[in-house]
Amino acid sequence: MEALAYYTERKKDLTAQLLKTKQYKSVFAALRLGSIVAVFLIFYFLWNTGKIYAVSAAFIMLIIFIRLVHKDLANSAAAAHLKRLIGINEDEINAVAGKYFQFDDGKIFTPHEHFYANDMDVFGHASLYQFINRTTSEMGAQKLADWLLHPADKETILQRQAALATLMPLSNWRQNITAIGKKTIIKKSTLGKIANWLQQPSLFLQFKPWQWLRYLLPLIILGITAMVIFGYISLNYFYGTMLISGIIGFQINKIISPLHEQLSKIVDELEALSESIAAIESQSFQTTLLQKLKNNLQNDKEKASATINQLQKILDRLDIRYNIVISAPLNLLLFWNLQQVLDLENWKNKNTSRIDTWFDTLANIEALNSLTTLQFNNKDWCIPVLHNDHFFINAKELGHPLIPVIKRINNYISINEAGKIMVVTGSNMAGKSTYLRSLGINVILAMAGAPACATAFEISPVQLLSSMRIADNLEESTSTFYAELKKLKTVIEKINAKEKVFVLLDEILRGTNSLDRHTGSEALIQQLIKQNAAAIIATHDLALADLKNIYPLHIITKHFDVQVNGEELYFDYKLKEGVCTSMNASILMKNIGLEL
Repeated sequence: MEALAYYTERKKDLTAQLLKTKQYKSVFAALRLGSIVAVFLIFYFLWNTGKIYAVSAAFIMLIIFIRLVHKDLANSAAAAHLKRLIGINEDEINAVAGKYFQFDDGKIFTPHEHFYANDMDVFGHASLYQFINRTTSEMGAQKLADWLLHPADKETILQRQAALATLMPLSNWRQNITAIGKKTIIKKSTLGKIANWLQQPSLFLQFKPWQWLRYLLPLIILGITAMVIFGYISLNYFYGTMLISGIIGFQINKIISPLHEQLSKIVDELEALSESIAAIESQSFQTTLLQKLKNNLQNDKEKASATINQLQKILDRLDIRYNIVISAPLNLLLFWNLQQVLDLENWKNKNTSRIDTWFDTLANIEALNSLTTLQFNNKDWCIPVLHNDHFFINAKELGHPLIPVIKRINNYISINEAGKIMVVTGSNMAGKSTYLRSLGINVILAMAGAPACATAFEISPVQLLSSMRIADNLEESTSTFYAELKKLKTVIEKINAKEKVFVLLDEILRGTNSLDRHTGSEALIQQLIKQNAAAIIATHDLALADLKNIYPLHIITKHFDVQVNGEELYFDYKLKEGVCTSMNASILMKNIGLEL
């Protein structure tokens, strides 16, 4: 099923399910009211018949009432989940139509300096990240950003591609994972709080007698209380016992208070983590990467979701200390806070080495989910084929994924060995920069394990380097020219080190005079050839294309042209062989009123 049809049909089905939950809510409300009324009626009609009958019947109705409350709560939770699923499908319907700005743009991940992030619009409004991102946790968002910033090795790319193929048919499952994540956003700070706690020494387990005192002390107190109730000892013993218990409980509370404050307010996130992990555990996978991720979630004894749920319940019970009406008797009689902190420390001792893995596994699943949604929404895109030998790139009908389909003009690329330098000439606005960005952004996708916006795309694993969008930096007193030199220095260092890189350069050395610009550009091309590098250079300097006469085996000339009809310009944005012979700068200058 095509993406738009699936999302539309899915939204329709979910809306029908939501309507049923609303109907159930009305039924549950009526039944709850009926059960309460029944309790009063039972007492009214059966009290004179027999008190034991009245109490028993009322007790049964009370149990029914409690069950109805639980059912109603579960129904409300289901309704909330359905609403989130409906929202997900509404977002995807908009995304298929090119309206994807509701997703986080990842601007916070923008690096100060990077090989290509700024040039290729990886982050920010209308960016590649915003186009792809379907993560919900902060860890998942970071993971996706890392994948786009750092090319993976061949084996990892192939594993991710296989994982995407497995996840493609599991659209409902993938949406369920996203809906659970939207319920409560899992933050990095939660992992940080847990990590800090794991590094701290235990407060009570260091004193081993607490392991048996936790049972002995409540047993003594409850025994004395029972003997007072049945008249075996005087009430003064009870008062003395409560005083001693209160003093001990007060001291315990002082010790655990900072710990509780440290771990408070993460229960909801633990619940979301547990539910997400449980969804992963329940799904069977056949591919290597997904099996590995799933195996990270279980050991010989129990599943990660159950273990996380234990921690959540311990913290839930510890939260009772905030309710003085309930916590006072529980601590006086059972040393409630002590019981929970000992359970907490026992949990920590068993699971210290596993927690980072749980969060990282969910982050990986969310990142894979994002790439799978990209593939699902663009089924006409292809899965890149990887080549072993450096350098190789070949693509057909290659387009820029962020340009809407109705406006997108596709092109091609074919470089089958290192040491080839493509010089792309062309007039202003003819499409040179867009072509370079189309290439670059698809290389980024391929190196992340994602599909490429092309009908065919073959490439050898490579590090992309680009110099296209250069800006000065007033804070660092850096001019545009010097900023560009810094980027070119990186390029030169990497090609001299024989690293496997693919270089995209647009109008290099634009910050200096034309003579120095040409001289520097020519020297750079010669150095690229000398170091057997692979690069594409877009330029207005037609003289650079003449280097083909000197290096016929290394220089490839391509161009974008413009058709001129009087004062009108027509662009087809199609890559052509050879050097551009038609320029449009003079016409453009005349159009703004400049007298030439």
